[in-house]
Amino acid sequence: MRPFLLLAAFALISPLAVGAAPLTGDQAALHVLNRLAYGPRPGDIEKLRQVGVQAYMEEQLNPPPLPPALAQRLDQLETLKWSAGEALARFQEARGMEQGARREVVAQMASEAAEARLLRAIESPRQLEEVMVDFWYNHFNVFAGKGQDRALVASYERDAIRPYVFGSFRQMLGATARHPAMLFYLDNWVSKAGGLNENYARELMELHTLGVDGGYTQKDVTELARMLTGWTYAPRRDAQFVFDPRRHDNGAKTWLGKPVTVRGVAEGEYALDVLAAHPATARHISRKLAQYFVADTPPPALVERMAQTWSASNGDIRSVLRTLFASQEFMDQQYAGAKFKTPYQYVVSASRAAAVPMTEAKPLAGILARLGMPLYGCQTPDGYKNTESAWLNPDGLARRISYALTLAPGADAATLQQALGAGISRRTADIVADSNERLRAAMLLGSPDFMQK
Repeated sequence: MRPFLLLAAFALISPLAVGAAPLTGDQAALHVLNRLAYGPRPGDIEKLRQVGVQAYMEEQLNPPPLPPALAQRLDQLETLKWSAGEALARFQEARGMEQGARREVVAQMASEAAEARLLRAIESPRQLEEVMVDFWYNHFNVFAGKGQDRALVASYERDAIRPYVFGSFRQMLGATARHPAMLFYLDNWVSKAGGLNENYARELMELHTLGVDGGYTQKDVTELARMLTGWTYAPRRDAQFVFDPRRHDNGAKTWLGKPVTVRGVAEGEYALDVLAAHPATARHISRKLAQYFVADTPPPALVERMAQTWSASNGDIRSVLRTLFASQEFMDQQYAGAKFKTPYQYVVSASRAAAVPMTEAKPLAGILARLGMPLYGCQTPDGYKNTESAWLNPDGLARRISYALTLAPGADAATLQQALGAGISRRTADIVADSNERLRAAMLLGSPDFMQK
C-alpha cells in the first residue's frame, strides 16, 4: 500500500472509547494542554506535572508577559502597529495604485496579521489567551474578504478582542459594536432612519448575545436596528466610531417588551447593557464555552452552573472559565479526546508537537485555506464551527494527512511520540512501531489519536 493510502486508512480508525472517571497524572496533564493550550510541545507534559494542573490553570488565567524574543519578533510586524484609521488610509491609497502595487499592500496586511496570530498560537506560553482569541474572534466574527475589512481585521483583533478575552463581556461587546470592522461587515455604518439595515441588530441578538432561542421577535430586531441608527464611523477621520445624530431614528421605540426611555447614542448603549446582562446571554455563551472546552453536546448541568457564575459576576469571563475548569465534567475521562480538532487546532498543535520553528506564516496559512479554514476567512457572521460534524470528512482527513507527510521530515518520531505521551494509544503506538521508520512521525501526526483532543 502507498504511504499516503496507508495513512488515510489509519486515520479513519476511531480512537478507543474510555469509561467515565476523573483524569489523573499524565492523562490529566495532557487533557489540560489539549484544551487550555494547543497541545503539548516536547517536555510540556513533564513541566505541567511538576507545577500541577491547578497552578497551570491559574497561570493561564493570569498569564505573565510574553518572552522578550517573541515580543521582539511581533514588534517587527509593521502593519500590526497601524491604527484602524492608518490601515484604512493605506488600503484606500492602494486602490489608486497600479494593480501590482495595490496587491502588495493588501498582501502585506494579510500576511502580517496571519504571522502574528500563528506565531502567538505556536510559540506563546500564554496559550489559553490564544485559545480564547480563537473562540471570541469566531463568536464576533468579521470576514476579512469584504471590502474595507481587508484593512481592518488586524486592528479589530488587537483592539476589540484581545484586551477582553478574560475580562468583562460587556466591555468586549461594546468594543466590537463600535469597531469599524464590525460596523462595516454587518452594514450598520450605513443604517439610518428611513434607510434601516437590520443585519447587525439581528446578529447582535441571535449570535453575539441571546441566541436563536433567546425569546425575541422580528419586531425586536427592527426596534434594535432603529436604536442603533447613527452608529457609524468616519473612514477619512482615523476610522473612529462616531454617532451621527442626523442619521438616528428619534421615534418612540418598544424593545424586548419595554419602552426605550433614553435617546440618541444612549439607546445603543442601553441595548448593550441589557443584552450583556440577560439570562439568555449567560446560557447561550456558557453553552458555547462548554461546547468548545468539553464536548460537542455539553453537559446541561455544567452549562447551568456557568450561567449562574456569569450572572453573579456580571459577565466576568475569567470567573466563568474558573467554574468551567474546576468542574467535575471538565476533568471527566469520558470527555478526554472527545473533541475533534478544527483545522486551525490541528495545524497549530502539529507544529507545536513536532517542535518545528515557524519561520514564515505563508505555508501554514496556505494549508489552513486548503483545509477549509482560512484565517479571518469565514464569510458568515456565525464564525467557524468547532464540532466534529463540521470537520470530520474524508477529504479533510486526506488533506491533514498530506500536511502530516509534509511536516514529518522535520520532526523526530521518538521525540514527537514522547511529547504526546498518553495521547498516543497502545494500538496506535504498535501500528507506528511496525511501520517504515521514515513514516513514523507522519503516522503519529496523521493518527486518529492526534486528530482528537
